[in-house]
Amino acid sequence: MADDLRQRARASFLGLALGDALGATTEFMNPAEIRAQYRVHKKLRGGGWLGVKPGQVTDDTEMSLAIAQAINRADGWDLAGIAENFLAWMRAKPIDIGATVRKGIVHYRRTGSLAMPPNEWDAGNGALMRMAPVCIFSLGDPELLRRCTLEQAHLTHNHPLSDAACLCLGVMVQAALQGADRFELHGMTRELIAAYPNFRFNNYRGLASGYVVDTLQTVFHYFFSTASFEECLIGVVNQGGDADTTGAIAGMLGGAFYGVESLPTRWLRKLDKKVHHEIDLLVPRLLALSPLQKKGTAP
Repeated sequence: MADDLRQRARASFLGLALGDALGATTEFMNPAEIRAQYRVHKKLRGGGWLGVKPGQVTDDTEMSLAIAQAINRADGWDLAGIAENFLAWMRAKPIDIGATVRKGIVHYRRTGSLAMPPNEWDAGNGALMRMAPVCIFSLGDPELLRRCTLEQAHLTHNHPLSDAACLCLGVMVQAALQGADRFELHGMTRELIAAYPNFRFNNYRGLASGYVVDTLQTVFHYFFSTASFEECLIGVVNQGGDADTTGAIAGMLGGAFYGVESLPTRWLRKLDKKVHHEIDLLVPRLLALSPLQKKGTAP
């Protein structure tokens, strides 16, 4: 079971990177445009509006790695270290950066504040996309998950819908890492919908924008209506819209649920080797620092 947890954690973080790289090709396209150009987009072929190389990742993976690196360096949660990593990342001129993310990092640079003030326009998915390291690091302590989730989210996004989405996904990913079945995970979505009915996804409308409600509806629709990691991710990224981020989030959840054996070898071979190697190094460190490890029930 310890090895299974380790491999599922790897699969979750690698799944995020794969979904990011796969979705970068179809970001901002619509399904009809994707069908006309690719029929079905299912290869790490690069291109897209950013002109990425095959297997290249974008801000979703890069910001997730920035969080993991700060935790590793500090031997624990270090919000200031995460903020500094975000700032260094922005200064290095990444291939893509969302407007709300940029605003939050600039706010930190100017004020030193580790939280954006609440803003009714900040219900984007930029905090949701970087949850993988938070989920792995806080395994075994629900209160730690909640605190770290909200703290990292509020560096750039301070909105009730973003908070609710991040917390729900965090609980789901952690449950999947520990072997929860599909029915249990669906129950967690029902709790979210009971509190915020606009997340309802049973009559999926096909919207896959950067709005956090559209994002989770897309991820949940394909996660619960498909039977494999690959099928789920292909469905998500062929919806277009904010495809790198919907792909990253679906990959994070799908990897945790289906495990490392489910990740297509042809995708892993194309994934940026530096990113793949860094994930393989950081995941065991995140697990080793988790409360689950300290209780003696993790590897």
